[in-house]
Amino acid sequence: MGVTVQKPQASPRPGAPGWRADFAVAWRAFWLSRVVVWVAGIGAIAVWGVHAGHEVAFDPAGLTRPFGAFGDLLVAPAARWDSVWFLTIADSGYGGGDRAAFFPLYPLLVRIGGVLGSPLVAAIAVSCAAFVVALAALHRLAVIEVGEEGARWTVLSLALFPGALWFSAAYSESLFLMVSVGAVLAARRRRWVLAGLLGALAAATRSAGLVLLVPLALLWLDARRAHEARTVDVLWLALVPLGLAAFSGYLALSGHPADAPFSAQDTWHRSLAGPWAGVRDGAVAAWDGARQLAHGSNDPVYFTKAGGDPMAIGRHNIALFACLLLAVPALVGALRRLPLAYGAYALVALLLPLSYPVAPQPLMSLVRFEGVLFPLFIWLGWWLARGPAWRRTVVLTVFAVALAACSALFSTWHWVA
Repeated sequence: MGVTVQKPQASPRPGAPGWRADFAVAWRAFWLSRVVVWVAGIGAIAVWGVHAGHEVAFDPAGLTRPFGAFGDLLVAPAARWDSVWFLTIADSGYGGGDRAAFFPLYPLLVRIGGVLGSPLVAAIAVSCAAFVVALAALHRLAVIEVGEEGARWTVLSLALFPGALWFSAAYSESLFLMVSVGAVLAARRRRWVLAGLLGALAAATRSAGLVLLVPLALLWLDARRAHEARTVDVLWLALVPLGLAAFSGYLALSGHPADAPFSAQDTWHRSLAGPWAGVRDGAVAAWDGARQLAHGSNDPVYFTKAGGDPMAIGRHNIALFACLLLAVPALVGALRRLPLAYGAYALVALLLPLSYPVAPQPLMSLVRFEGVLFPLFIWLGWWLARGPAWRRTVVLTVFAVALAACSALFSTWHWVA
């Protein structure tokens, strides 16, 4: 069977829906998926309560519980773990070195929104609004690549993916998804100034924003070969690193090391171990976890540095490695079916966390990182659209159940990613 690669286009296919149709699809997917998140999260608290030890240890100031019992219950599915870091930065800036691991654009928007009321409400509002816009932009981009039917399943599969839990939480995931999809869409439409500006915003949201240089440059080369771009247009892509440069410059002027966004990763035991080292380490961790579960042993074995419950860590490592394996066919499909820019972006972006494994849990947070790799979902939408109805039912049901399970764990202060 030969490799099928779609020729890049400068504009959507004839009859492609306008932004109103894009937002209609996004709006439905947003509400369907957020109902799953909130019902599962609040229901889990009602049945099991919260892990009080984690709640106090990770949020001693009560930033995620400022409203009293009922109000705190309503925001629980969106306010856990790293939410504390973002809310702290929004409130008091980068007072400690570890905070520099969290890039500034999201907490800056939260701080601006918080002037009108609660910072936590502002954080959730920013995340939800960015998620809706991101889904709409993704729909429009997917229409170009895989048609309207494939675009609809692209949006729905991403919204129900377990990693989509964090798109409505006080995390930067939805903002990063919005600006990264927007940058690629702008480049696909040959709007290079906008692509560079959105890429710079992505690099001010997460370190992985720099990776957008890969798809943007490849899309420029496609346009140049098709005589749809000038040589000078590539200079606009040099705006992308300015997002990181501005953050590093701000830290240096504030008395912090300019490289603090990277050196701060030591706090989470992340260190460069070479390309794809996370695959090897993740496989070893998953194997050790399976051995522990099979023998019912609580001996630390591989998990000495992790602390906590070794059995829980073992189950976590098995689930994380399964997430990695499930990403492989989607990555291969993106490389085969979509323009090279998409698969190359997903590959390089996935390479980042796999090259910096975490000592106790090599693939820690992988499901969250996979959620923003939108080329994988564009291919998945194409695959679902061309298959039988049972295929869509199975995939989306599995996604929804896993999303509910992750939401239940997250809301009760159990670590997910």
